[in-house]
Amino acid sequence: MFLKDLTLTNFKNYTAAELKFSDKINCFVGNNGVGKTNILDAIYYLSFCKSYFNSIDTQNINHECDFFTIHGKYQNQENSADKVSCIQKRNHKKVFKLNSKTYTRLADHIGLFPLVMISPYDRDLINDGSELRRKYIDGVISQFDKVYLNELISYNKSLLQRNTLLKQMFDDRYFDETAIEIWNDKLILHGKTIYVKRKEFLDKFNPLFEEYYSFLVGSKESVKINYESQLHDDSFSQLLDNSSEKDRITRYTTCGIHKDDLTFLINGFPVKKYGSQGQQKSFVIAIKLAQFEFTRRVKSFKPILLFDDIFDKLDDNRVMQIIQLVSENNFGQVFITDTQRQRIEKIFSLVSIDHKIFFVDDGEVNVVNDE
Repeated sequence: MFLKDLTLTNFKNYTAAELKFSDKINCFVGNNGVGKTNILDAIYYLSFCKSYFNSIDTQNINHECDFFTIHGKYQNQENSADKVSCIQKRNHKKVFKLNSKTYTRLADHIGLFPLVMISPYDRDLINDGSELRRKYIDGVISQFDKVYLNELISYNKSLLQRNTLLKQMFDDRYFDETAIEIWNDKLILHGKTIYVKRKEFLDKFNPLFEEYYSFLVGSKESVKINYESQLHDDSFSQLLDNSSEKDRITRYTTCGIHKDDLTFLINGFPVKKYGSQGQQKSFVIAIKLAQFEFTRRVKSFKPILLFDDIFDKLDDNRVMQIIQLVSENNFGQVFITDTQRQRIEKIFSLVSIDHKIFFVDDGEVNVVNDE
């Protein structure tokens, strides 16, 4: 599967742009702030129905325009064509289409065009709170497991209902245990499945992650992602029973899989506290490369891979190493942004692979080469 062409109208700093891509490597070069990342974000939209960077869709509309559109044409794994469209008008609901058919549920699109984004913001996985790490693992599993995605949606709806009921009961000074038990049963039903699938995923994911980290750093440092969950030690039912009084006082659900977290370890210690900047950067790049490989194996075709400005602060040898890696047959279509045009051109003078280089300047994109 690969993206053949992309058409943007009024998306971020692009009034209009039409791009045709190589099915292997596509590089966008130019100064900071000219719109390189916006192209990658548009591609991300077509897979996830949302921006990687800004969850408020209307804020991605160019200046004072009334709408934006993103259209992408794909060559799929059956060697036929698919067209994906995103249309966002101000004060209107977002419209998402596959081959001109509008989705009634955006979740039905997730996983059809799998994609992995590697960005400088990935360091937030290490340094930010547990919610971001949960969103990450949920996003990964949801790309290849529809059951998981549906269970997650149902769990979050049930959690919202339970929390709303707890607040209402607190205000009314009346606790209806029977009403709470209805939502307890739903949380338990959906939460058990999510817990098992998260655990199974990380058991299979860790060996791949360790392999890619070793490739990047060329050392014997041991790395691991630990799954932290309250369900390791108690049943979900017991947890809810034990926290009943606390939930009444706090007016929200204090236990469950929505409290899960991931612990990132290097040589047995938290990488957040003991990892250098270089180690942390290699850690998250290895996570994303392992995500790509895991998804490829499960889906039996290659996801699209986006590298957003990740070569900053990497020496040329390490950059060459990564380019050579993604040039191999295990990888499919790759999109790269970089500020150093000379470095990119030098690398591709040494690596023989089909590629295109685009020069980006303030919302204008021009092909430098067309090989």
